[in-house]
Amino acid sequence: MAFFKHGSRTIHYSDRHIGDGPTLVLANSLGTDFRIWDPLLPLLNGIGRIVRYDKRGHGLSDVAPAPYSIRDLSSDLKAVTDHVGLDRFLLGGVSIGGMIAQDYAAQFPVQVEGLVCMDTAPKIGDAKLWQDRIDAIAENGLESIGDGVMERWFTAAFRSRYPERTDGWRNLLTRTPEEGYAGCCAAIRDADLTAATRALEIPALVVCGAEDGATPPALVRAMAESMRDARYVEIPEAGHIPSLEQPGALAEAMNAFFREKGLV
Repeated sequence: MAFFKHGSRTIHYSDRHIGDGPTLVLANSLGTDFRIWDPLLPLLNGIGRIVRYDKRGHGLSDVAPAPYSIRDLSSDLKAVTDHVGLDRFLLGGVSIGGMIAQDYAAQFPVQVEGLVCMDTAPKIGDAKLWQDRIDAIAENGLESIGDGVMERWFTAAFRSRYPERTDGWRNLLTRTPEEGYAGCCAAIRDADLTAATRALEIPALVVCGAEDGATPPALVRAMAESMRDARYVEIPEAGHIPSLEQPGALAEAMNAFFREKGLV
């Protein structure tokens, strides 16, 4: 485990040097920490260094007073990349992590050699959806939404076959600090990155689980079609977090993209 101070807040991160090749930076989803990437990492080819971190209000990073904005969260990512001394790298993110990656790439395009956006979009849901979730958490806690979130994160087949894994990831969700979770819900509620993402010229891989109940394939595919240099890949038998459910298929898509674009 590694930590650093960004202002008054502590950020938890991981910086693994595993060989020659480019650096890949990864941003995780709402209600998770950077362990969601663990099944994927051994399957990636040609990557020399992997940087992961827990966004504010999640994992072992500090909670900041809510609400947050996507720009707040991408600024935290900039603090991470500055801290570990990165100038050029590959950037990937899932769900809200994908929104953070989009905003970061729009702000610092010369730093991002390639972008991987997983189960995300420039705008996810409407304000009422996210405000209703914030209100439900305030009234009844994260435990009250746990089962519904698992249905969006994972396919029915996965939940049936791996009840212990499903329960474990549910525990991670429900033990997330409520202020951190609600603060990130507000960031999604208020974000519309459509224009900035459409203007990106960075090569992008856009991935979605075929059974994603949070960011459906049609939404994610539309994002890819709006971008200037993007490839869309749908992962069969996967929900909202393919790195946990289908890490092999996700790695195959990422490895092929990196090779085709000459990024590894």
